[in-house]
Amino acid sequence: MGETYSVLLVLLCLLQIKHMLGDYFLQTRIMLDGRDQYMHLGRFLHAGVHAAGSLIAFALIGAPFSFVIPLVLAEWAVHFHIDWWKGRHTSDQNLTPSDAGYWRASGIDQALHQLTYIGMIWLWLALAAG
Repeated sequence: MGETYSVLLVLLCLLQIKHMLGDYFLQTRIMLDGRDQYMHLGRFLHAGVHAAGSLIAFALIGAPFSFVIPLVLAEWAVHFHIDWWKGRHTSDQNLTPSDAGYWRASGIDQALHQLTYIGMIWLWLALAAG
């Protein structure tokens, strides 16, 4: 296996660990309340946690900061809007964790985040990888 493939797998693992920490361990009450509101400080902060984690992941593999900074700013915006959609959708539909629709929305949310990481890795491979 070539070095690029090894680094790709390490990067994918780092992004998965970052996502688990950001979505399940580092959320605070302010990040969880009022998620159906567009201008929501908690969502700004939550998306920022994810962007910071991705910055660290890409820095650990030696990606150039000239590539990483615009990438994580784009991730921040995408993450913010994915989470806003989920918050708005579940609120509009009055969905709670006891509803199947809540879990479908959560599944779509998580799939979109994972597809974001695939896109980020693709960009790294296309534009910045050795």
